[in-house]
Amino acid sequence: MASGFFALLDDIAALMDDVAVLTKVATKKTAGILGDDLAVNAEKASGFVSSREIPVLWEITKGSLLNKLIILPFAFLLSAFAPIAITIILILGALYLAYEGVEKIYEYVVPHDHGESKITMEPLTEEQILLVEKDKIKSAIVTDFILSVEIVIIALGEVLSEPLIKQILVVTFIAIIATVGVYGIVALIVRMDDAGTKLQMKKSGVIKKIGGVLILALPKVIKALAFIGTIALLLVAGGIFAHNIPLFHHLFESLPDTLREFIFGLIGGVLTLAVVLFVKKYLEKN
Repeated sequence: MASGFFALLDDIAALMDDVAVLTKVATKKTAGILGDDLAVNAEKASGFVSSREIPVLWEITKGSLLNKLIILPFAFLLSAFAPIAITIILILGALYLAYEGVEKIYEYVVPHDHGESKITMEPLTEEQILLVEKDKIKSAIVTDFILSVEIVIIALGEVLSEPLIKQILVVTFIAIIATVGVYGIVALIVRMDDAGTKLQMKKSGVIKKIGGVLILALPKVIKALAFIGTIALLLVAGGIFAHNIPLFHHLFESLPDTLREFIFGLIGGVLTLAVVLFVKKYLEKN
């Protein structure tokens, strides 16, 4: 009986060794989109009142974990029984990401009416602040869902030939990394100013200067992340188009892959935005 127990331990150890190797390979494949995920979600999670940053980030993190719990079983089932559905879902998600990216550019470049909202110097009430937070959290979780689908599918594609148990362990581990790692770094970014304030309270002149640099750097980092996040949305979308739509496989082959994917994302976003604007105008007239 003891020998059977140790044999089981050997099997588990061998399985975990295989999982570690496969996870390393799959993580390399998803590293690019994890970077995009960080940029997009850091931009989405910024801009809250200082005292509300961590609670809001925790709400987004919980939503991200729930996204993974929803996506993982469906991904395994669809991969086994309806692989074409995976491609369709990816393309629809890419259209949404491209639309979000181009909409940001459109709102920045084209002056237009944002509705009935008026600029006011009056401070927001607690209820209004919570409502704004709720909207931003919802937007962040929706975007996270689409990026999570892409991460899970790419990771799954690297282990499709492996037994089901290895697929589950590898892809689940990467999904956890994608949530804990990304939002852990986002939390560090948005708390830079608080860390800087505490450092400025120290006696050492060097430490005080570092604190000042952190405080001054935060607005620039947030602005940079807003820009990077927009580019990342288009790159992720364009990458999905490039790999899943045969028509795009041989377009602009002489261009670098990154530029090709950006162009594809931009085209997809412009077309989707045009459709959305047309539908909105049509509904307003009727």
